Amino acid sequence: MPPGGGGPMKDCEYSQISTHSSSPMESPHKKKKIAARRKWEVFPGRNKFFCNGRIMMARQTGVFYLTLILILVTSGLFFAFDCPYLAVKITPAIPVVGGILFFFVMGTLLRTSFSDPGVLPRATPDEAADLERQIDIANGTSSGGYRPPPRTKEVIINGQTVKLKYCFTCKIFRPPRASHCSLCDNCVERFDHHCPWVGNCVGKRNYRFFYMFILSLSFLTVFIFAFVITHVILRSQQAGFLNALKDSPASVLEAVVCFFSVWSIVGLSGFHTYLISSNQTTNEDIKGSWSNKRGKENYNPYSYGNIFTNCCVALCGPISPSLIDRRGYIQPDTPRPAAPSNGMAAYGATQSQSDTAAATPLLQSEPSLASDELHLPGKPGLGTPCASLTLGQPTPPSSMPNLAAEAALTDILPLKEEHVGHQFLTPEEAPSPPGMLAGSPLAHSRTMHVLGLASQDSLHEDSVRGLVKLSSV
Repeated sequence: MPPGGGGPMKDCEYSQISTHSSSPMESPHKKKKIAARRKWEVFPGRNKFFCNGRIMMARQTGVFYLTLILILVTSGLFFAFDCPYLAVKITPAIPVVGGILFFFVMGTLLRTSFSDPGVLPRATPDEAADLERQIDIANGTSSGGYRPPPRTKEVIINGQTVKLKYCFTCKIFRPPRASHCSLCDNCVERFDHHCPWVGNCVGKRNYRFFYMFILSLSFLTVFIFAFVITHVILRSQQAGFLNALKDSPASVLEAVVCFFSVWSIVGLSGFHTYLISSNQTTNEDIKGSWSNKRGKENYNPYSYGNIFTNCCVALCGPISPSLIDRRGYIQPDTPRPAAPSNGMAAYGATQSQSDTAAATPLLQSEPSLASDELHLPGKPGLGTPCASLTLGQPTPPSSMPNLAAEAALTDILPLKEEHVGHQFLTPEEAPSPPGMLAGSPLAHSRTMHVLGLASQDSLHEDSVRGLVKLSSV
């Protein structure tokens, strides 16, 4: 065929295999780093978190803001309009004592509102399934007349039988004195009550701060109310009662607010003082759990029998750590390393190359000849990998004739009768570069029916003959 002449080989082109996007060695460098999430971001309860999980409150915080406004406004008016007059007329210690009470009230209020009340963590799916299985076994295999009621357990505390109820939301048996808050949707340890005025549940971890808040607020309310009345009386002695009210209208507003709030605050402080002295919770007292009406032998197993000891345990005992670890990081699932299919994939070869090399006998590095087949001395055997078929580097055959190589290969591979009449190869019969054999018509027509070593040798011979014919064109 003359050089530069048009022919069937003019349309035969080689396409390079793109290995850029399939290399497993590049994936760690191109993966985007996923920011670690904290546990408070996926907390299942109905709570609000601020300052990266440091502040934990209930969702209904409207009444809490009302509490803040009442305390701040009343105390601010008192320090702005009453304290200057009282410090001159009576003693400078009045604003000092009022300031100490105010800061103590605000500190205990914020500590109660922003802390974890003792939320119990919910069971994981595996723990819940194991617990359900234990319940089914206990309720299904018990023999005899007595069968324990479902979803309850009985424990003995200081000689008193206490029932532990199963929480269908948290999938746990609640510890003694724990209860599920319907507003926060959490099981709280030593649950006392949900207080909307502080915007949080009151439980084991913040009960002492709640008690000190209402107790100090009682003192502050009584303190402000007493000295506001004193201020009005002193002014009325000088200019009359009506003129005193006109001269200090802020004192009138403070007196009205303190008058209507002092009764409830002082009463609440007295009620919780009784609960602390007897080591009870509001929930237990309302339900009458340890009332003598239930029986003579019914008593509170948590009481130490001494008022002083009960108060010391409630107010001075150690604070247990939080069980939910709301600022901890969520542990991601550990990825499993993918096992390489062969040696080439282990060293960074592409998956497409590995699959092609495994499916195509021409790309195998092991010899395909039988052990009894002889090799000519000084000549490469048929099982030796062809130098022109380097993996990943497809090179088109040279258009210049190579008579020496043609003569050598012709001596080794005698032509068959069915190929004698061919002067050139069509694009369909031309050998494809590595990686394209699996999808070419040649691969479908010849490699799919390779069953033995003889068929592999025949295919190898045909491919080498095709290279010879192609180089002579």
